[in-house]
Amino acid sequence: MGFGVIIIGDEILSGKRQDKHLSRVIASLQQRGLQLDWAEYVGDQPERIIATLRRSFASGDIVFSTGGIGATPDDHTRQCAAAALDLPIVLHPEAKVCIQQRIQSMAAEAGQTVDLDSPDNLQRLKMGEFPQGAALIPNPYNNIPGFAIQHHYFVPGFPVMAWPMIDWVLDTHYPHLFHQQPKAEKAVLVYDAIESVLTPLMEQLEQDFPLIKIFSLPSVATATERRHIELGVKGDPQQVDAAFQVMLSGLDALQSEYVPAPLQAKD
Repeated sequence: MGFGVIIIGDEILSGKRQDKHLSRVIASLQQRGLQLDWAEYVGDQPERIIATLRRSFASGDIVFSTGGIGATPDDHTRQCAAAALDLPIVLHPEAKVCIQQRIQSMAAEAGQTVDLDSPDNLQRLKMGEFPQGAALIPNPYNNIPGFAIQHHYFVPGFPVMAWPMIDWVLDTHYPHLFHQQPKAEKAVLVYDAIESVLTPLMEQLEQDFPLIKIFSLPSVATATERRHIELGVKGDPQQVDAAFQVMLSGLDALQSEYVPAPLQAKD
């Protein structure tokens, strides 16, 4: 069971808004000793959203989906999730209460009375229509909930709402997964290196140490920095230590020039 994120919205793909969710989801998972396995961006096209969700539901992964759960004509995520699961979409009774509480609260703040059966307020209840059997994700910002079904968690596109909702999901449903796999990472910057020359060494390391992964991140030369490759090992701490020493010996045999890499991880 891996972790995935689906980021939905034409505004992201057109460049009208810059996505902030991907980096935040990565950070939230890393804080808990977890890692994002995949990410997809999808526009506001129902057929594409349905196809994407069908694949992700079939994967068995834990998936966060941001955007498209409002009640305007360009919001399709709720309906598409139901279609992907061949389920009817129904008004969740607890979501109805949350939405009506929000309506009443806004009216009270404005010193107005409210008619919950007015056409605009009935339209707002669409935000509480989810695939049958869905559970709620509380929204601490405005009380309009997201929904969860089959390890998929659907939240709004607004970061101020989405991020605490994602954190709540992780801390409520998956604390048993936190920090279960100790990981380590060590790397060096190899100057003026050629990846094809280093590849046999990398392949041998992964063969000899099955609990680690090798990463190779080339950088071009700049006015202030020489051309180099960040070469490193990550994974099981014990094997990382041993593999790193073998890697350094291999670099020495190739007469490579290298220095310790910066401490921050590059994934």
